[in-house]
Amino acid sequence: MPNIITISNLSKTYASGFSALKDVNLEIRRGEIFALLGPNGAGKTTLISTVCGIVRASEGRITVAGYDIVTDYRAARAMIGLVPQELTTDAFETVWATVSFSRGLFGRAPNPAHIENVLKSLSLWSKKDNKIMTLSGGMKRRVLIAKALAHEPDILFLDEPTAGVDVELRRDMWNLVRALKEKGVTIILTTHYIEEAEEMADRIGVINRGEIVLVEEKAELMRKLGQKNLTLQLEQPLAAIPAPLVPYGLALSASGTELTYTYDAHDEPGRIIALLRHVDEAGVRFKDLQTTQSSLEDIFVSLVRETK
Repeated sequence: MPNIITISNLSKTYASGFSALKDVNLEIRRGEIFALLGPNGAGKTTLISTVCGIVRASEGRITVAGYDIVTDYRAARAMIGLVPQELTTDAFETVWATVSFSRGLFGRAPNPAHIENVLKSLSLWSKKDNKIMTLSGGMKRRVLIAKALAHEPDILFLDEPTAGVDVELRRDMWNLVRALKEKGVTIILTTHYIEEAEEMADRIGVINRGEIVLVEEKAELMRKLGQKNLTLQLEQPLAAIPAPLVPYGLALSASGTELTYTYDAHDEPGRIIALLRHVDEAGVRFKDLQTTQSSLEDIFVSLVRETK
């Protein structure tokens, strides 16, 4: 799959001396959903804002479909739709007017049918004649999304799009994202809702302290880094772990009724079989066992901890 965005050696240092981005290199593939994860202050919004031309880079180069965002600004920016974190709309305009105006800003010819489809997909059609100032916070965020889609962009940036919004909007948002992906739109999102990234994204990028820590296919990331737990529910509680089982690094629950073995994808397959054999030889009887795998959130937390 060809790249639609290429970020090379990108750095951003503010006048205060604060380094928000440090030598970032990143490639976004055409038609994918790319989730950018990171704690507050990690550089997510700065990175998005730089790609969109809102923040000027200190060093490095960014191209969008081959267009340099500095020397070919108009061509590059016309391909991008941005849904920012902040609610920035003209309070006295109607929904229809503000969304239509956004389309005109990019030199696109009027297309009422497209605007109608966008508003309907975001459950805004009944509010099309309402002034922005009369809308709820959730509805205003829907308008931001509609504005970003008004000029039919090839790339959509969603900066914390569902932070603080209701469940209905979150559901509508992800239905829309799936529909856009099917049409070939490339979607880059930042989010604190890691379960959404786990469900929606094709690839995951982790940024911390202005540096890209890792970029990986979601499934491969979880396969390589995700730990698994094998928990044995014992018939009789143990006061301590029997000596033959100590080398396995088992954890004994406070009640003494559960033994947990933690392993990862690199463990030898036969090790669990050997563990269960030694459990039996030690005279430990269990009535049930279950396995669980680390979530993306567990992986994210461990990666960020390692970079501190």
